[in-house]
Amino acid sequence: MSGIVIVGGGQAAASLAARLRTQGYVGAVTILGAEPVAPYQRPPLSKGYLLGEMPIDRLTLRGADWWAANGITLRTGAQVTAIDRSAKRVQVEGGALAYDQLALCTGAAPRRLPAALGGDLAGVFTVRSLADVDAMAPEFRPGRRLVVVGGGYIGLEAAAVARKLGLEVTLIEAAPRILGRVACAETADAIRALHRAHGVTILESTGLRRLTGTGHVSGAELADGRVIEADFAIVGIGVTPETGLAAAAGLTVADGIAVDAQGRTADPAIWAAGDCASFPAAGGRLRLESVGNAIDMAELVADNMLGAGRGYVPKPWFWSDQFDAKLQIAGLNTGHDRVVRRQGEGQSFWYFRAGSLIAVDALNDARAYMVGKRLIEAAKPFTPEQISTAPDLKALLK
Repeated sequence: MSGIVIVGGGQAAASLAARLRTQGYVGAVTILGAEPVAPYQRPPLSKGYLLGEMPIDRLTLRGADWWAANGITLRTGAQVTAIDRSAKRVQVEGGALAYDQLALCTGAAPRRLPAALGGDLAGVFTVRSLADVDAMAPEFRPGRRLVVVGGGYIGLEAAAVARKLGLEVTLIEAAPRILGRVACAETADAIRALHRAHGVTILESTGLRRLTGTGHVSGAELADGRVIEADFAIVGIGVTPETGLAAAAGLTVADGIAVDAQGRTADPAIWAAGDCASFPAAGGRLRLESVGNAIDMAELVADNMLGAGRGYVPKPWFWSDQFDAKLQIAGLNTGHDRVVRRQGEGQSFWYFRAGSLIAVDALNDARAYMVGKRLIEAAKPFTPEQISTAPDLKALLK
């Protein structure tokens, strides 16, 4: 038998392979990862790893001996170039590899500035892979000038690390405010105040005309004509799901590799999980970019490859570390119509839609995050007034 082949070398791939073994699958399992290193955690790259507080051996998801001990073939630096669905083979350097079932865990790639905007200049970085962070790390020296393009979590985390290391930091956001796509104005206000208190210059409603420089970036020219001098730049303007292989093989792509509720593509022998996959949700399709989704969806796909037949019910959670603050997020705030702020150990922001609690942002408030996550998962009816006035949040769990 050809066994199960997993394309991708990140969190979803590692979780799927591990789950197959814990569920008793004894056939061949092969992971084909394009990066030259074993699967590792990505979130700490822009936090502890860039700060030098987390060595590479702590990033790695599994020790080198684990793969062999579990009979999993891990091929790093293995770029898959094509899928032959009729022959059930993937084309990889050195030849073709047959599969009985195939899992696509190809992740996502960072969006880059086009060359016309200076995106091809030396000294312009993105934050997605170990290689990305290793390449930019020498730039993080006290007194250096950094321009960050994009006010999402990646850009803000990079800005926080740079300030902690003594750099001058200017963050440019074209939208009216930072975190415009992912958080309410109240959460954005708190994060903005945190950054400004630590000396980060944040420019909102500020368009970028182009990054300037001859060969190497030297500054950022803004839409209003101002020029911000820079020694290097980090671009954090989102990611795009890696769907090229799937599209070339004739699989449906809809904001990611389209799968059904069980994680199966239009080809019954091919599955997808993690950042690259979109699944049915609330009458449409949803794609989540998070560690939690990568783990949960990959484990579900592994179970369904073995015949479980279960549908995916996501339980979204996210986090972001910036300076001395930890922002923990539970649920999805899409379509919220009211936000309630609560002061506790830290502060928290509770999202409601049509009177129902759908998400919570907890800033330095682990209790609010824990309670909020459980309340959302339980789908119990709580009013905004109950959340804002309850003397003890834990009492709401009873």
